Amino acid sequence: MVLLIDTNILQDILQQRIPFYEASKKILDLCGRREAEGYIALHSVSNIYFILRKQYSTEQRCLLLSGVLKVLHVCGIGHEGVVNALERKDFADFEDCLQDECACSVNSSYIITRNINDFKNSKVKAVTPEQFLSIA
Repeated sequence: MVLLIDTNILQDILQQRIPFYEASKKILDLCGRREAEGYIALHSVSNIYFILRKQYSTEQRCLLLSGVLKVLHVCGIGHEGVVNALERKDFADFEDCLQDECACSVNSSYIITRNINDFKNSKVKAVTPEQFLSIA
């Protein structure tokens, strides 16, 4: 099973955000055990690096993200995928649309996110970590 892990799930883990940490960590653990093939969108890497700047030093952020990338593969979309995302009118948030396009690019089974309402028009079904764990 292929999963695209949304930025907020990795934030939950790297910032140990309670009460979301435990379920989000279980998703990453599934990918680490290769029970699921996990992906992170290329733009999520830079977003997370930026978001963590107040909490972690440059060296710490690089180590944290390097650890994540030992478990998750990076996927991206090229010119055509970005143009497709720009032309889609079914997303209120462009970044979420990019996540959906990235999920499509790797034939993802699910987008794992805490913001499933933001993905109501996605091509790939969005589920919360708890929802995924209950069906996995």
